[in-house]
Amino acid sequence: MKAVALTRYLPIDDPQSLFDVELPTPTPGAHDLLVRVEAVSVNPVDTKLRAPKPQIEAQPKVLGFDAAGVVEATGNAVDGFRPGERVYYAGDVTRPGSNAQFQLVDARLAGHAPRSLDLAEAAALPLTALTAWELLFQRMPFDSEHGGEDKSLLVIGGAGGVGSMAIQLARRAGFRVIATASRSETIDWCRTMGAHHVIDHRHALAPQLEALGFGQVDAVLNLADTDRYWDAIGQLLAPQGHVGLIVEPAGALRIGDPYKAKCIGIHWEFMFARSRFHTRDMAEQGRILARIADLIDAGELRGTRTATLAPINAANLREAHLRLESGHTIGKLVLAGW
Repeated sequence: MKAVALTRYLPIDDPQSLFDVELPTPTPGAHDLLVRVEAVSVNPVDTKLRAPKPQIEAQPKVLGFDAAGVVEATGNAVDGFRPGERVYYAGDVTRPGSNAQFQLVDARLAGHAPRSLDLAEAAALPLTALTAWELLFQRMPFDSEHGGEDKSLLVIGGAGGVGSMAIQLARRAGFRVIATASRSETIDWCRTMGAHHVIDHRHALAPQLEALGFGQVDAVLNLADTDRYWDAIGQLLAPQGHVGLIVEPAGALRIGDPYKAKCIGIHWEFMFARSRFHTRDMAEQGRILARIADLIDAGELRGTRTATLAPINAANLREAHLRLESGHTIGKLVLAGW
């Protein structure tokens, strides 16, 4: 099968940072789906895993997480999926990735793709939808249907992939959503996703929130830079508020006052935790993806794909990584077809 892989961790402008390769088609284990991958999307985790480091891989390593495709075969313990069905998923950080024509994924981590989307559009959704859903409705104590009623939520980094889904899910749950963005196109995108207000993260947040009538906010999702906004968030949050985080901090963070004085809940989300540690509730990710598909098909959520490169090959994946590392992408970038 065709695949895109690496053996050395190099800057993305090096042609050997990602290269085309032929690999054997894998055989499914008991809980696996063998998926014919039709589309993938790129996330910051892809660029971080590929980033330069001295490690060398003895065998070609395939990266990639978000994927959508068609089931080719199933393991003998799989229930709920049959060959020929369209699926989407974000995969498992401990297994070979989606940048290959065929991939094995634990069926408990997959969902049937939304009927109303093509597979390229579906591939944009899983990792960001799972991250936003788990953070808001499972790590943080908010109900997915009405948990945001009479509450305000600040989303720092609203135009990214996770921010795009978080805005939609939060608004649907009843939150008054304020997103941050700094360019006219990202401001417009956040509003399209459903943000009630958009403020500029290049400037102090508190005066902008106060001008909108928010002396404090009930919850914050910091999806951009944990260190940079830590002190400001502690001041902005209301007593007994909540902050959700996805980005590893560069240094130590003070979790005493004002966080302690206000009893602020600090919540981490890592979408791969369930698959990495084989938690007893791994199948929850499949259930979340099924719910997301239902909401997409009902018109309550919208897709976040903004650009597509074709076909899936090393040159286009290098271009996708380069765009993502620029920090100027909006929504999700997808690659489709072989």
